Amino acid sequence: MNPPILTIIMSTIALGTMIVLFSSHWFMIWIGFEMNMLAIIPILMKKFNPRAVEASTKYFLTQATASMLLMLGIIINLLYSGHWTISTTLNPIVSTVITIALAMKLGLSPFHFWVPEVTQGIPLSSGVILLTWQKIAPLSVLYQISPFINPNLLMTMAITSVLLGGWGGLNQTQLRKILAYSSITHMGWMAAIMIYNPTLMILNLTIYIVMTLGTFMLFMHNSSTTTLSLSHTWNKLPLITSLILALMLSLGGLPPLSGFIPKWMIIQELTKNDMIIMPVFMAITALLNLYFYMRLAYATALTMFPSANNMKMKWQFETTKKMILLPPLIVASTMLLPLTPILSTLD
Repeated sequence: MNPPILTIIMSTIALGTMIVLFSSHWFMIWIGFEMNMLAIIPILMKKFNPRAVEASTKYFLTQATASMLLMLGIIINLLYSGHWTISTTLNPIVSTVITIALAMKLGLSPFHFWVPEVTQGIPLSSGVILLTWQKIAPLSVLYQISPFINPNLLMTMAITSVLLGGWGGLNQTQLRKILAYSSITHMGWMAAIMIYNPTLMILNLTIYIVMTLGTFMLFMHNSSTTTLSLSHTWNKLPLITSLILALMLSLGGLPPLSGFIPKWMIIQELTKNDMIIMPVFMAITALLNLYFYMRLAYATALTMFPSANNMKMKWQFETTKKMILLPPLIVASTMLLPLTPILSTLD
């Protein structure tokens, strides 16, 4: 893509998200969502092929439906309250319609079907924007309306998202689909804590974005899109392979790593609010995610792929991809656990 055009499109995506973040007017929020949605379509079709066009069409249709529902909720709210400000008390019908619209934009269950399909059809560089930056705007609106959300509706979507995100990724060999199901699960964890402690959702989102960015950058560095191509990296890039192992375990939420922090704090917060069964169920279903992360880690770092030559290291050209942010992202994705006492004071 032409650099000036790419700059304009990326700045429009950023501007759309910023308008949603900083607006207190429902119509401006809707405009921000529309700007963001229309600007990201060319990014998804960066590599122009039938698969990318199909993925972009699916994304557009889903997001357009969600925007239509959001506008419906906004208009009903306008009829009830008489003004456009977001800070007013929402009618239960308005709250339900807007929550469903934002769930469609986020990919929460039962509106999660578009996430793996769209992510699989686009390049890794577009996938990282789709699974990180595109989650910020809908979650910020959910954060603002969290006092008025129907708790039963959001909890149902959260539990099913955690379950289906783990279940769906079990038999996948495509890395982009695995990360898409991982995103669905993480959105479920964020939705579960939204009503009780919205600040914890922001912490969870921050750590999720850091871990997903690091994982995508490692995959882009290797040009890996399948488990098979990832299993060849041990012969070529041993250090990168061991880093992938650490990031996978962190995404799964194993205790010594950063990914454990949000799960620990969310389970603790839900328990404080006299919810016992739900955090136990979510912790058990998180083992499904851990299984497919462990399978990736096993295929990548814990097995030596049989090599045709007698050398452990294959001849290769030096990579031209400069991943400037990769070292700090990897450190943040794996070593933040000692900061947990400081992070717990942010509630």
